[in-house]
Amino acid sequence: MSVPARRNGSAPPALHQALVEDLKDAGHIRTPRVEAAFRAIPRHLFLPGLPVEQVYSDEAIPTKQLDGAVVSSSSQPAIMAIMLEQLELAPGHRVLEIGAGTGYNAALMAHIVGDEGQVVTVDIDDDLVAGAREHLAAAGLDRVRVVRGDGGFGYPAAAPYDRIILTVGAGDVAPAWREQLSAGGRLVLPLSLKGPQKAVAFEPVDRHLASVSVRDCGFMRLRGAFAEPSGTSIQIGPEPGLSLVSDNRLAADVAALYQSLTGPSCDWPTATWVTPREVFGGLTLWLALREPGFCRLSAVGELADRGLIPCLYWHPGEWKSCFTSGLLEGASLGLLLRPPDEAPRLDDPVELSPFQLYVRGVGPDDTLARRLITQITGWEAAGRPGSSGLRIRVYPQAIEHVPSGNEVVLQKQWSRLVLDWPALPTGTDVAP
Repeated sequence: MSVPARRNGSAPPALHQALVEDLKDAGHIRTPRVEAAFRAIPRHLFLPGLPVEQVYSDEAIPTKQLDGAVVSSSSQPAIMAIMLEQLELAPGHRVLEIGAGTGYNAALMAHIVGDEGQVVTVDIDDDLVAGAREHLAAAGLDRVRVVRGDGGFGYPAAAPYDRIILTVGAGDVAPAWREQLSAGGRLVLPLSLKGPQKAVAFEPVDRHLASVSVRDCGFMRLRGAFAEPSGTSIQIGPEPGLSLVSDNRLAADVAALYQSLTGPSCDWPTATWVTPREVFGGLTLWLALREPGFCRLSAVGELADRGLIPCLYWHPGEWKSCFTSGLLEGASLGLLLRPPDEAPRLDDPVELSPFQLYVRGVGPDDTLARRLITQITGWEAAGRPGSSGLRIRVYPQAIEHVPSGNEVVLQKQWSRLVLDWPALPTGTDVAP
């Protein structure tokens, strides 16, 4: 998703405007209002002390860790632009943001809504709230209200809101967000669908929320009273940095799993050619909805170079890491990978180059690898459903919904999520 900023000069204004041009060229910035906001608000005011070349790269920049895990960052400019376009802000709008972070996104929104509008941004950490206030004041935008609180409760004191946006991943739509959204309003949030996340713009329709835009994304998760119930998160091996996560509770013999990853494996080619974007946006959702053993593996820092897991995706630089997805059962894994002799292309930041998809079998049993190949074949036969054409409806638990056709229903604590792809040909099998 990232775009390469043009580097004709190292002064902040030149780097700033070059990044905006790149975001426009990539199609992430599409409207004059969003463009004007990005041009007017310098990102470096919200990331003081960092090299300006890093600040004006199209990358997320971690800003806070707890117990070794990143819990806050300045989001990647590309996804910020995408979600602001989804939000469709206008002058005079009243906006609630969940996840203040550095304050940069709130500043962009404040520029769009103007003096007649209002932006309230909420964060759960005192230090982040203080930092956001300081950064916004430096940008001349201290009219933005920065509040310390649990974003799952919204901020009823300034409700209702024309727009509500989350900059953290949520596993459900909290009741307060629905209740504090005005009639005709719009809610944009990164929604976790059994692991994979989608940036979804919702509008109220009758007694439910209906999606009007769905894009791929990946955000750190909401913390506090409304955090998504934990699934599985384990460190594999003696050193921190190699981990497995799943939204499901998986039984894993960690010692045996590490032995499997460091032992022999077998790679199988499939007949499917894909781009990383198709895997990230389509195939992983297909697997997550169908396979209880769906999981994601990551290797960070020095461990990313050891070849312990195949690098389906790669993040270079200071926070070097590689990622893949697959299926887990016991000490066996079936993992997605590129051709074994092909490294991820760091010169292909928009992820358009196709490659032949392979599957790696790890551990004592190749059943999972074969099942993964079967799922890939099924996804291909269904027309490669992904974010494009995906419809999501959110019903309160009190409202009954009887699924029909190929609808997929996910039961959450407060809501019932209904997923389908209406544009697929009749008879296409997408339901688990």
